[in-house]
Amino acid sequence: MAEGNKTHKVLPVDGERNILITSALPYVNNVPHLGNIIGSVLSADVFARYSRARGYNTLYICGTDEYGTATETKAIEENVTPEELCAKYNKLHKEIYDWFDISFDHFGRTPTKEHTEIAQDIFTKLNKNGYLEEKTTTQPYCTVHKKFLADRFVEGTCPLCGYEDARGDQCDKCGHLLDPLDLINPKCKLDGATPEPRETKHMYLCLDKLQPLEEEWFKKSSQEGKWSSNGIHITSSWLKEGLHPRGITRDLKWGTAVPLEGYDDKVMYVWFDACIGYVSITATYTDEWERWWRNPENVSLYQFMGKDNTPFHTVVFPSSQIGTKDRWTMLNTISTTEYLNYEKGKFSKSRGIGVFGNNAKDTGIPPDVWRYYLLSHRPEAGDSEFEWDGFIAANNNELLKNLGNFVNRVIKFVNSKVYDSKVPDYTKHTDPYYEEHKKKVNELLKRYIEESEEVKIKAALSTALHVSSLGNLLLQDNKLDNKLATEDPDRCAAVVGLALSHIHLLASLIQPYMPATTASILQQLDLPFFTIPDDWQAKSIPVGHTLGKAAYLFSQIKPEKEQEWRELFGGDEARKAKEEKAAKAAAKKAEKERKKAKKAAAKEPRGGEGGEGESKGVEAAEKGGAEQTIKTAEEEVADGVKQVSLQTS
Repeated sequence: MAEGNKTHKVLPVDGERNILITSALPYVNNVPHLGNIIGSVLSADVFARYSRARGYNTLYICGTDEYGTATETKAIEENVTPEELCAKYNKLHKEIYDWFDISFDHFGRTPTKEHTEIAQDIFTKLNKNGYLEEKTTTQPYCTVHKKFLADRFVEGTCPLCGYEDARGDQCDKCGHLLDPLDLINPKCKLDGATPEPRETKHMYLCLDKLQPLEEEWFKKSSQEGKWSSNGIHITSSWLKEGLHPRGITRDLKWGTAVPLEGYDDKVMYVWFDACIGYVSITATYTDEWERWWRNPENVSLYQFMGKDNTPFHTVVFPSSQIGTKDRWTMLNTISTTEYLNYEKGKFSKSRGIGVFGNNAKDTGIPPDVWRYYLLSHRPEAGDSEFEWDGFIAANNNELLKNLGNFVNRVIKFVNSKVYDSKVPDYTKHTDPYYEEHKKKVNELLKRYIEESEEVKIKAALSTALHVSSLGNLLLQDNKLDNKLATEDPDRCAAVVGLALSHIHLLASLIQPYMPATTASILQQLDLPFFTIPDDWQAKSIPVGHTLGKAAYLFSQIKPEKEQEWRELFGGDEARKAKEEKAAKAAAKKAEKERKKAKKAAAKEPRGGEGGEGESKGVEAAEKGGAEQTIKTAEEEVADGVKQVSLQTS
């Protein structure tokens, strides 16, 4: 499902566990790649699905972050208005997340009436409470198109690490926030001109005044919520360095209007009001949004994002909430990821390197396989790699041979003439082995729940696959086959009943990760979803129940696909390498043909009955034949390169 039931609004319920989940609002100016997807929406989706599978009252909110400099820049590049650009990319993002089966309860946008009202209310209260101040600052000004340049409109070399493609607001390499005037060799992103410093007035959030309250909140929340280690480290570093007033307005047109006189040509800085988007998007979902966002006693807030977004969610936004002196639901647990790299390099849309959200379906591989691989390689403790050989191996070995084999073998056996799809009476036979099997499964179930509660997504997935392996072991140890059914029917029935109940539980455990696979298993079992229990009793399958038809959960991926996909998604360098390889092969073939022609010509008779005249004619023919062969080979080289170019264009 792409979104929750729109006719039923999910609201907190007194006495229940109420979970509010957000994933970092994807910036609307580009197509998300696999690293973006695993870093926010997919990770949050797993936790949302897990929470629902445990029976928690859960709301998952997301949407596109549409204001700011990057949108203005992209709109200029595409020669459209910011509104037109945002409409285009919001639709594209939503289509990608729908394909990946992300279960948002609501996916919204930031340019709304609700967003303006809530953001301006927060701004006004911060100002009233003495946490905003006006400063005259020096900002880069472009003399070519005669405008102050927002941070993202300035690019140059990072003064801290020397990265040459740093932006004026942040360096993507070292992660430090920057001032555009601190960049070495700064350039205007629009026209390449060197900006000059000029004075302008802006409002600043006094983070220094808020630091004591922020530190008190951080210490309590990070401990109680068991934050991820990188979330704690990044926040601690900011606080240790000391917080400073931070500008929260910008000289732009596209953004949330500043509710102050004299600020008609300015808007709120996108990193101040982007996090407010979580609140405003909830407000577009339900008029009763305050029941989620002003209810700290009854609502736990979980937020998912890449590590570069951390300080805005753990310092800037919480400080803004504290500064309003209103009652707020604040961050309970933050789950951040490091970077997912592509084949030991970086994703690059401009160079065509890596798989982007709208490309994944072009491979013909189902979304669940993509979800499984990305989640099993989630960069939790450090950067991880997307590699095609690993992707294929994960499908063929971990999914097909483990999970797929277990489920198909059992259901197919019950479909056979032995049981004619009817669940046999599995209660007649007892054996200590069965109790030991239940014990092992329950140990893994307990571990799975503990890992999921602590948002250890990758670990919980591994545990779920171990549950599947235990199922295969059950079949192997008891030698489930027609012979067992004939010679010991009661044992066979007991093993089948235990295995079916095992599959029913397993379907629930993998549902957060592979929802379509779970749907297929439940269809084959012809049973409803099984809420994940604290303790598994292996009694969820009614005796006499009729199963549906067995079906394969996964298909084999051929090994040769690795090279095909590597070339398809490897960018210009991969295409160039392929062309060079084809050219060398064609040249080698041409040389072989030339030698063959020369050898054949040398075998022709010289002189004989034809005399000298005939001999000269033969030599001429040999020479002409050899020249023709060489010419054809050269054409083959050109044709080979041309063909490769056509295939990769």
